[in-house]
Amino acid sequence: MTITARPDDPAAAGNPRIRDGRLVPEVIRADFPILATTTSNGKPLVYLDSASTSQKPLTVIEAMDEYYRGYNANVHRGIYEIGERSTAAYERARAAVARLLNAPDAHEIIFTRNATEAINLVAYSWGRRNIEPGDAIVLTEMEHHANLVPWQLLAQEKDGDLEFIPITDDGILRLDVFEVLLRLKPKLVAFTHVSNTLGTINPVADMTRMAHEAGALVLVDGAQAVPHVPVDVQAIGADFYAFSGHKMVAPTGSGALWARRELLEAMPPFLAGGEMIREVHLRRSEWNEIPWKFEAGTPDIAAAIGLGAAADYLRELGMGRVREHERELLDYALPAIAAAHPDLALYGPMDTSIRGGVIPFNVPGVHPHDVAQVLDRSGVAVRAGHHCTMPLHERLDLPATVRASFNVYTTRADIDALIAGISEVKRVFGG
Repeated sequence: MTITARPDDPAAAGNPRIRDGRLVPEVIRADFPILATTTSNGKPLVYLDSASTSQKPLTVIEAMDEYYRGYNANVHRGIYEIGERSTAAYERARAAVARLLNAPDAHEIIFTRNATEAINLVAYSWGRRNIEPGDAIVLTEMEHHANLVPWQLLAQEKDGDLEFIPITDDGILRLDVFEVLLRLKPKLVAFTHVSNTLGTINPVADMTRMAHEAGALVLVDGAQAVPHVPVDVQAIGADFYAFSGHKMVAPTGSGALWARRELLEAMPPFLAGGEMIREVHLRRSEWNEIPWKFEAGTPDIAAAIGLGAAADYLRELGMGRVREHERELLDYALPAIAAAHPDLALYGPMDTSIRGGVIPFNVPGVHPHDVAQVLDRSGVAVRAGHHCTMPLHERLDLPATVRASFNVYTTRADIDALIAGISEVKRVFGG
């Protein structure tokens, strides 16, 4: 499905980053200072590792710099001017994240360091209270370790069972098997919205509906979705939604968990200390309201403010336009790579309507790490390895892959540089 802005879209009016309802990545690149730099060997930086971490625009960098220069103070404590300004900026950032996700209440947004911490929060706080011996948790074969290892630990501790939705050879979830697994009446189903390795966009709303009909709660790992596709937590209908800031042009050390209010209010705290309390006595304490019940201690205030600035930046671009931009890149890149290098092994679904801006591949006879090193000589930054999805690579019988991944600043010229770099890999290794 093509998603473009209406010609009269007020968000696009007068915005040089948007032309004829589409993003103009050549203009957007000017917002990201690092993309104007060169590598140590004098090559222009071609950054194709955004699935690992994204680059940051000036609006995010300046928002954090303004905090440290102008009103650095703790939040929810000082009643002096810069303390109140700090608190207001911190809570404005929470509201900005809620708007990006279409969350019904900003108080349902819990600031975390990343999606990993958000998922661990649920596993610890909800899981340890609700999972009992013999209970099933259903995951998928394509999960990032962050949405696998916490559930392994919980299942081991509680004597629960883990079940897995398998994938097809081209990286599509077997929903027919999912239907069978739901007959086990799992307590929780947890799955990624978009695969960080294959780019597969999963039908999360349909899967959530199926899980709810079986009586399960649903957690969605949105780390690779929030930066790239429109996310509406109300439309998806899940119970928990986790994501990282650093993949969505926000700072490292920022992220959030969205969860339904009634679940958060029933869950015990994840961490204990200051801020998450209402009253403390020597032998007992009373917890604060949500979201602060889950935000113990002094938070990374600057990172949260940067996260809010990033949310506003993406909303201004329009997530429908972001998605369409990346799909257009895929429609260009996949056939161009295949034409230039027909011997390359490409992985993941070839249907770009269900694929995010991720292209994993291997060059025959060359280890992925060697591919990445030679590409780096050309200024092309990609990731090589198992991408924190070792079970998925085992399923595909692959020790590792090379992964190129996109963001709002990626251009066709970046794809062309990748293709040329692969030619250099083959020259170096005699292919």
